[in-house]
Amino acid sequence: MMKRIYLDYNATTPVSRKAIEAAIHAMESGWGNPGCTHEAGIEAKRLVELAKERVARMINCHGDEIVFVSGATEANNTVLLSILPHVAKGSTSSHLITTEIEHPSVLNPAIRLMELGYKCTFLKVDKDGRVDPQAFEAAIRPTTRLASIMLANNELGTIEPVREIAEIAKRYGILIHTDASQAIGKIPVDVESLGVDYLTIAGHKFYAPKGIGCLYVRRRAPFFPMFFGGGQIGGRRPGTEPVPLMAALGASAEEVSQTVYEEGPRQKALRDYFYGLLKERIGGERVLANVSLETTLPNTLSVRFKGVESRNLLSKCRYVMASTGAACHEVEASVSHVLAAIGLGPKEASETVRFSLGRYTDKEAIEIAVNDIERAYMELKEERS
Repeated sequence: MMKRIYLDYNATTPVSRKAIEAAIHAMESGWGNPGCTHEAGIEAKRLVELAKERVARMINCHGDEIVFVSGATEANNTVLLSILPHVAKGSTSSHLITTEIEHPSVLNPAIRLMELGYKCTFLKVDKDGRVDPQAFEAAIRPTTRLASIMLANNELGTIEPVREIAEIAKRYGILIHTDASQAIGKIPVDVESLGVDYLTIAGHKFYAPKGIGCLYVRRRAPFFPMFFGGGQIGGRRPGTEPVPLMAALGASAEEVSQTVYEEGPRQKALRDYFYGLLKERIGGERVLANVSLETTLPNTLSVRFKGVESRNLLSKCRYVMASTGAACHEVEASVSHVLAAIGLGPKEASETVRFSLGRYTDKEAIEIAVNDIERAYMELKEERS
């Protein structure tokens, strides 16, 4: 039987063998409480510190700038709902700048802030899903305290000009946060180069288990915890540390540090081959990329199949696993807010599939996928004729 072809790495990644081994080792040898000073606690603490240093090395920061959290949703909520109100010093006239295409874990906290009286600007994007730094500067008010601009979009793969925006933010004394969940592992991410104050990391997007992530907090940047309890993680995130998850995240981070400069170009070549083959086999006028591939993550292809609905296409595929949009929105029938933001109407959005490649995608898998998609597309066209 032909193997299933997983092309949904932006939704989640399989857990790597090294991450699994690190988690097992931590469960067997680092099962102690890292807050205890006896032998079992000391070994657990060592594993936590090792994981912290590996994550720090991956994004070029100091270990004490890493705060372990449960994932991207917690990290994003912490920045918007905890840090902003504190730096605003209780003034609900304070202003947040973000974009129309952020993940719901940024958009919904922003909406909650508005319900509480805070002001928020949602920047529009161009047809390729990119924010204009000049539009960002034009949106700044005297009361602007924080900006949250994602590094790469989960549906389109568009890479945002975060470095340029951060430079502008610094000139005005505005704190800058970026959700880098989709970028980590696909392109090099360096917080010093980006110039951000806060950066979100989600482990399950780069071959670590679900339920673990990080928030980078630049030294001297203000920080106020979302939760209160014990003094774990320097008092920044209470609760007994999930050492196996942290160890697995650290192992995955080390793998990213070692492979990202090779994997990015490899996946881009495969992605471009995939797109070219789809156009060749199905027809160049029938297969259309939603955004320019020059400004996207190397693994991501958001593409429309003219004349067929993406849900029907994927249901006809025997081997291909992909998404009709962001996985978080898969149960909803409405048009994705990201696709709407780049100007796609309901029909065009309904024809869109997001393919995302990963570490375990190879040329054979791409060719199997194209055969499967071509067959499914032609069957649907015949049914309609």
